[in-house]
Amino acid sequence: MAYKISDDCIACGACAAECPTEAITEGDNKYVIDAEKCVDCGTCAGVCPVEAPKAE
Repeated sequence: MAYKISDDCIACGACAAECPTEAITEGDNKYVIDAEKCVDCGTCAGVCPVEAPKAE
């Protein structure tokens, strides 16, 4: 199960900087996670100040 970033994202980039598989990229209004690259480690959720990444 991959993580998904909710609309709570404030586009700070903290999650992308910490992702070990580089699965997170900047989207139009928020960051997005490539489900194919996500290994469900939860690192993004641990560093997000607004808890936007959620396990699907």
